[in-house]
Amino acid sequence: MRWLIGIGLAVTIISAIVVLIGAALPKKHVASRKIVLNAQPDVVFASIAGPSDWRGLKYELLVESPLKWRETDSGGDAITYERVETIAPKRLVNRIADPKLPFGGSWTYEIAPNAHGTELTITENGEVYNPLFRFVSRFVMGHAATIEKYQHDLAARFP
Repeated sequence: MRWLIGIGLAVTIISAIVVLIGAALPKKHVASRKIVLNAQPDVVFASIAGPSDWRGLKYELLVESPLKWRETDSGGDAITYERVETIAPKRLVNRIADPKLPFGGSWTYEIAPNAHGTELTITENGEVYNPLFRFVSRFVMGHAATIEKYQHDLAARFP
């Protein structure tokens, strides 16, 4: 019976430490990654600007102007986004448009010609409101995890 109390106490202490560390971390973060893609800038721009159903997500157009859409993953989790800026074929800025989520932020896509096709720089200006999620975002997943997954999916389109 003592060992059950010990395990329960250890779990409680570890959980408290994780939450305290998360609370000490800043809510905002910036992460950026570059990738070179084997495609012309206008083709890359069109892929990013258009429906993102190529990422394996359900895409639902909500409003055409200003552009607002919802992406739903295979687990049924949905996020609503809105387009903040479009400078074809060089720059796009999208942001989360759902204030009820425990996180938020924007992604800036900068597209430039490169000798091998296109250099794409994605910068995330993120916010994580929940201290537990902040800890996970920083120490478990990494702030650039969303960017890296996006780059992986996009690179698969342009082998």
